[in-house]
Parts: sequence; structure tokens; C-alpha cells
Amino acid sequence: MNIKDKVVIITGASSGIGEATALKMAKEGAKVVLTARSKTKLKELAKKIKADNGTALVVTADVTKSKDFKKVVEKAKKEFGSVHILVNNAGLMPLSYIEKLKTDEWNTMVDVNIKGVLNGVEAVLPTLIENKGGHIINISSTAAYNYFPGGAVYCATKAAVKMFSEGLRKEISKKHGINATSIEPGAVDTSLFETITDEDIKKELKGMAKMTTLQAEDIANAIFYAVNQPARANINNIHILPSEQQ
Repeated sequence: MNIKDKVVIITGASSGIGEATALKMAKEGAKVVLTARSKTKLKELAKKIKADNGTALVVTADVTKSKDFKKVVEKAKKEFGSVHILVNNAGLMPLSYIEKLKTDEWNTMVDVNIKGVLNGVEAVLPTLIENKGGHIINISSTAAYNYFPGGAVYCATKAAVKMFSEGLRKEISKKHGINATSIEPGAVDTSLFETITDEDIKKELKGMAKMTTLQAEDIANAIFYAVNQPARANINNIHILPSEQQ
């Protein structure tokens, strides 16, 4: 797929991987639809994209709300005519040990990391089917494969995203020509770690400061690689870790 003039919806676009992906896609000629809850940050990003001769539309939304996601798709279609690519990037990682029973954080992770992805697919899939093609990118994690201390619920949500992506591929790729990819990064230098409230986990993670982590731009490049393939080639998953991560 040549992404020039393609319409790309990116969730969690206000920072980190979402922001880097928006900048990359816009630079390559795509029309990007930026969505997150922070209107101020999205407007700043859109201004940066437009200053570089890119095209961007800001639509604030909460991915945990199905009606919000449908509104994003409706506004994208009204502005640009259609939607071709969805990047389900919004996610949270408030790690904690199970015995602390931080159930509010568990539920929030399930709502954002899993239901947010489902809501995105629900909102965009009819349009992609109508187009007889497109691409859905879901941001999973290497946590889908490996448990780490405090990550039981987070790992479970990312495993769900990975398996859902595989289900998407098997059910819709051949039938409708819509590709699906699970992007599975290791440690990335983003604000995810700022969502952690468990002080014991924070102490455990101090050791990671010695490791050279991935940058958001690395994941944006991986996403671009996946969507820039010809329609006949589906990149099932991209598993990308820092060189120093074990």
C-alpha cells in the first residue's frame, strides 16, 4: 500500500508512539486523524504537522467509549471521504503486584488496552469492508509473551490484543482484503511508566535506567513498514526489542 493520501486514524496520538507515528505518516503523505483525550496536545501536534506541509485532523475522544470512536470515524469520513488505516495505539501500564489489589487500575487497563482496541475495530471495520481493503494496526507488547514482576494484568491485556489481531487476520484478510498487524515492542522511552503508582514496582524498574531503550520513532518506523507493504503481503506481527533487553 502506498500511503500517500491515505486516511490514517491514530489513537493515543498526543504523545509517545502515537505522536511519532502521526509525524511519520504525515511526512510520508498520509492524511492523519489525531485522537486522544488531550485537545491541547493534539492541536500542538497538528500545528507541527501542518507547518511541515502535512494534513491533520484533530478529534478528541475517549477510546473506551464506543460512541466516541464512531464519532472519530464519522468526522474523518466527512473531512477526508474515507478511512484506510487504523492504528490502535492508546494504552496504559500501571504495573502493580497482584496482592495489592489495585482493581481500579486493573479495570482501567482492561477498558483502554482491550476494549479500546475492540471499539476501534467496531467503528472502522464497516468502512474498510466497504473499501474492500485497508489495514488495522494494534499495539501489543513483548509482554504478550513474557510475564514480568507486577505485570500480570498488563501482560494479560497485551496477550489479548495479540490474539485478537491474529483472529482479525484469519477472519477478514482473505475475505475482505483487510490486513491486520500486531506490533509488539519491548521497553520504549514513553510516558507509559508515569502511570505506575506502585512504589515497589518503581524501585524494581530503576535498573532499567541503565538500558538503552527503544525510541517512539523506532516503533513508528515499524508501523510504517507494515502498512507500506503491497496488499498481498500481511505482516502478521513485529516483535521489536532494545538490543540490550533480555
